[in-house]
Amino acid sequence: MISLIVCTRNRAAALAACLSRIAALVHAGPWEAVIVDNGSTDATAEVIRAFAAGAVFPVRYVRQPVPGLSNARNAGVAAAAGDLLLFTDDDCYVDAGLLDAAVAAFSDPVVGFVTGRVRLFDPEDAPVTVNESVEPLRFAAGRFLPAGAVKGANFGFRRTVLAQIAERGVPFDPLFGSGARFPAEDADAAQRAALAGWAGVYDPALVVWHHHGRKAGDLAPLYRDYDVGRGAFHAKLLLARGGFGPGLQAWAGLWRRAKVRPSLLRDELRGALGYVGAAISRAAGGARAGR
Repeated sequence: MISLIVCTRNRAAALAACLSRIAALVHAGPWEAVIVDNGSTDATAEVIRAFAAGAVFPVRYVRQPVPGLSNARNAGVAAAAGDLLLFTDDDCYVDAGLLDAAVAAFSDPVVGFVTGRVRLFDPEDAPVTVNESVEPLRFAAGRFLPAGAVKGANFGFRRTVLAQIAERGVPFDPLFGSGARFPAEDADAAQRAALAGWAGVYDPALVVWHHHGRKAGDLAPLYRDYDVGRGAFHAKLLLARGGFGPGLQAWAGLWRRAKVRPSLLRDELRGALGYVGAAISRAAGGARAGR
């Protein structure tokens, strides 16, 4: 059983285009679509209901009013019935063979997470947040996974893996992801799966097209946010059980990355310090709640 999870917030028009491609998926086995409305105030609910009414496969409509992509992903996981949980974004168009490719990618029992090709849909858009590589990759268990190696626009996990890596009862850390303090919820979850002993693969047969709409002038704030998220991800990794070695490897590349974009040094360090402060605050809040 496969669950394809899409999280959305106030993108009704983009979501309609995304869902039209999901409706064209071809797969002989059982599967479902899980659409998570993350507190939208536009016509998102109507778009989802219309899609569900016309679908020839099960559609679950999930409402998660608390903003944040990790909160939405966690709600989708909780509602899903699948053994394999795939994720794409509401501005992406899936290839018709995505589900068959996912089954093949998970055929190796030691593979706990997969990611795939993210192609640029509009050639007028900036070539960012994509991965056009056609070379398969394997991610060894226990090793460092650089941010960006696994892209949340096209990735998936075994349900058993998400249960194994859950922190405070949920697989995706609410401090991370769009709408939260730090991007990189995809990298964080995949890295924790690797630390838990699971291998991963990049399989170019898993294909989505990203219609993100960003132009060259939109990139500076995007890079800043990603640099902050990377710093937070690396700080969390360094503090994680089994993550000290991979964390050192992550930070060892800081100077090389900063040569490409000097502001990265400041923003990664800002993200790291921000994560430490947020983690301490969260831990203190949990301790007070447990009294």
